[in-house]
Amino acid sequence: MDFIRLIHKKNFEKILHITRRHYVTFVPVVFLFILLILVPIGVYWLISQLYPNLLIQQPYYQLLVLFISLYYLSLCIFFYSYFIDFYLDILIVTNDRLVDIDQKGLFARTVCEIELYQIQDVTSEVEGFFPSLFGYGNLVIQTASAIPKLLVHNIPFPHSLRQELLDLADEDKKYHRDN
Repeated sequence: MDFIRLIHKKNFEKILHITRRHYVTFVPVVFLFILLILVPIGVYWLISQLYPNLLIQQPYYQLLVLFISLYYLSLCIFFYSYFIDFYLDILIVTNDRLVDIDQKGLFARTVCEIELYQIQDVTSEVEGFFPSLFGYGNLVIQTASAIPKLLVHNIPFPHSLRQELLDLADEDKKYHRDN
């Protein structure tokens, strides 16, 4: 994806960070996907143990193949749509603004821009065992703009990004105050 075209980067603007959700937050979905892949195999084994001659008969075998194919196709579509949602949720920090791209499903996206000088407060939250262990959490950004509060979920190293955003906001406020 061409982020520069999507955010309409200004000539003087430099991209400082491109942050996605932490990869650990996608691991439970992968495990669920693997578990759901094994369900038809278990059902096939169970049916072959209870009714050994049932799957040999022509119409039942064809129906079983049809339903298993539909099951795997829909499973792949749901996994793909969740991966797209996971991968395309992006926070872009430049020296002038903050751009939050929030993918909602396959065909919907929300792009939110906040000028750095409008940031009033940034709070980082790390709650729970796994977020503390792997170093990811949420950022709550309060602004003096049309978007009063922006919540960014499951980003890596939220405390350092919070401090960097506050420092960048202070620098940008000084620039806008002087001009």
